[in-house]
Amino acid sequence: MSKPLQLNPIKLSQPMGALLCFLGIKNCMPLMHGAQGCASFSKVFFTRHFSDPIAVQTTAVNDITAVIDGGDYSISEAVRNITKKVKPDLVGLFTTGITETKGDDIKGAAYLLKDKQLMTYVHTPDFEGGLESGFARSIEAIIEQLIEPTKKIDTQKALLIPNVNLTPIEVEKIKDQISMFGYETYALPDLSESLDGHLGLKQGALSSGGISVEDIKKLGDSAIVVTVGDSVQKAGEKLIEKNENIKHIHLNTLSGLLNIDSFYKELMEFKNISKPNPSIVRWRKRLQDALLDTHFAIGGKKVVIALEADQALSVASCILEAGADIKTIVIPTRSDVLDGLDCDNIIVGDFEDVENALEDADILISNFHGERIAHKHNKAFLVRGFPNYEVVGNQMINDTLYEGSCYLLFELANILNSHNHGAH
Repeated sequence: MSKPLQLNPIKLSQPMGALLCFLGIKNCMPLMHGAQGCASFSKVFFTRHFSDPIAVQTTAVNDITAVIDGGDYSISEAVRNITKKVKPDLVGLFTTGITETKGDDIKGAAYLLKDKQLMTYVHTPDFEGGLESGFARSIEAIIEQLIEPTKKIDTQKALLIPNVNLTPIEVEKIKDQISMFGYETYALPDLSESLDGHLGLKQGALSSGGISVEDIKKLGDSAIVVTVGDSVQKAGEKLIEKNENIKHIHLNTLSGLLNIDSFYKELMEFKNISKPNPSIVRWRKRLQDALLDTHFAIGGKKVVIALEADQALSVASCILEAGADIKTIVIPTRSDVLDGLDCDNIIVGDFEDVENALEDADILISNFHGERIAHKHNKAFLVRGFPNYEVVGNQMINDTLYEGSCYLLFELANILNSHNHGAH
């Protein structure tokens, strides 16, 4: 980006990514070390997006305590107040801009409380990185601080590490596909069991589901770890440090025919299987047919994408196979994952850059905040990413694997056809 500032940002902060990560751990209390407004904003943001309650606490640092307090007191007080009412299995402590600027010692604060409460700490200043890096850093911290080193391997255990853009249903679908190869599959974190929209305790003080702390501690004996998304590749490598005998399968995306083929090929080779399950073959044929059916609507259409880097790659990989012409991709933070993609222009930018790119485009694919821009310029619009306040059921949106890629292609083709017929 050549501009000195962002006028209408796409970027979301690192603490928001950390919050999502800790919400995927069972009976966890995310604790944001910062001002009260930081936690309130994130809580409202994700409550509106998922249409579900979001558990988060704050150390409620203000301008006075930020100056006179070393961080230890506000953290210990917050933990003491939390544990008076509930008994979390884990407190996920993560920082914000004000406490990082001050330089609070959250490692020391967590150490002082280790006999009273199990805690994981992670540095997530919101003046650097973004949603993807905050989520990924939190996974790395959990692996480093909780998983026990071992040399043993459980040949029936597999671990999925998803990137922040994968919806709860997508995490569940990927887990199911890995389990089809004979594994008991875990996800770290596991939003498919916490933010999947199930009917449960609607105002629970702790996360309502996810992977348990006891299961996390024992993940070091997994036979394979599958990382999906460039942002979480390092997390998979961190797990290998706990046990060098683990097989690491990394894929930047699980959308688009060729990428999904690679996923199944890796699993089949590792399990020494020559023929996949019939349901896999059937869905692959459905995706091939979907590519044929939708290329009349999608082929040659000029597309602008404004999403997090990993999600931009997933969407682009799928629609390129149907003949889309991706003119511009705008991402909020720097990433190399898009370097090899067939796209005219890839920039780190904001919605002003998106608007400038829309002039000769047919459709914009972005979050809820892109809708106003698309309508202003009379362009078709497909909503993806965070936030999506337009619809309910965001946790059920599926763009991954053969099945989800079919759904994405059909949805995009139908939107384009409706727009062309003036139904927008």
